[in-house]
Amino acid sequence: MTLPTTMRAMVTMGHGDLDQMVFHEQWPRPDPSAGEVLIRVGACGLNNTDVNTRSGWYSKAVTEATTGGAFETVNDDDPTWGAAPISFPRIQGADVCGEIVAVGLGVDPALTGERVITDGWLRDPDDPHDMNKTGYFGSERDGGFAEYTTTPAANAIPINSDLTDAELATFSCSYSTAEGMLTRARVTEADTVLVPGASGGVGGALVQLAKRRGARVIAMASEAKHDDVAALEPDLILPRAPDDLRANLQGEKVTVVADVVGGPYWPQLIEILERGGRYTCSGAIAGPMVELDLRTFYLRDLTFTGSTVIPPEVMVNLVRYIEQGEIRPVLATSYPLDQLRKAQAAFIAKQHTGNIVVIP
Repeated sequence: MTLPTTMRAMVTMGHGDLDQMVFHEQWPRPDPSAGEVLIRVGACGLNNTDVNTRSGWYSKAVTEATTGGAFETVNDDDPTWGAAPISFPRIQGADVCGEIVAVGLGVDPALTGERVITDGWLRDPDDPHDMNKTGYFGSERDGGFAEYTTTPAANAIPINSDLTDAELATFSCSYSTAEGMLTRARVTEADTVLVPGASGGVGGALVQLAKRRGARVIAMASEAKHDDVAALEPDLILPRAPDDLRANLQGEKVTVVADVVGGPYWPQLIEILERGGRYTCSGAIAGPMVELDLRTFYLRDLTFTGSTVIPPEVMVNLVRYIEQGEIRPVLATSYPLDQLRKAQAAFIAKQHTGNIVVIP
């Protein structure tokens, strides 16, 4: 197979607003190094990490909600998920579905032609459980907002599915984040899980994956999206932020809150947890600064778990769930790669349900 030497790519040039993403018609195509594969990208999903890294929202200098735009002050030393600088220019995009078209030294050539989705977590192959030795695809190395991308062979997971590339590109980040949260919170069929932001990519994945575990699930979403959320089959759907959450729960006993929203409503989420309940978090799109009454925390025997770096087995399990039809994609819409700015603006506006992808 003869491969082009250049490719179309959307390249992020630095921290800031959407104009930091610049489309190139002839960006150099990468070659796979030893232990890596070259993937022809079929589709690449959007996620909050792309937005937060570009805008610098992860910096402790930023205290407001995710807006997707430039912030007045961003510290130079902590603007990414790992509280460290990254190199620009950078091709972002972690949620790739595509085909392996070449392999590097030491990789089985038989992998060429395999359809794959990407595991975004870049690990030390000699110590894959050490969270301090991790990076993220599209952050610490170039990702999938391009026609081609490279990744370690272990991060390209073969998949056998009738779903389209666009549908498969909805899973990697959102669903692995959700499954990581539920794993960290040890959710079982004995739990009732409350999911704020259930219309988003991670929120919808939380509903499906918690149901898969046999848990009872209560979804929270804006009422305009209730029909879409109902298709995910939660047991109860509530408004996005009811004035009296406990009354709206109608006697339901919540043992787990799985949250990526945060913001000013956060104290109500904590107040309704049952004694011995668990709060698990992997985002704060409505704002990272919250008020906590420590008496609620310790007198009610609550457990809080943050969830970012997922256990290595999560992505492998997700592929199995997809292949067995146990979870399904929620594809809101797709855009051409050269309209990534427009796609990301729509993603930030949060008027959609599910996931948005771009097609090279």
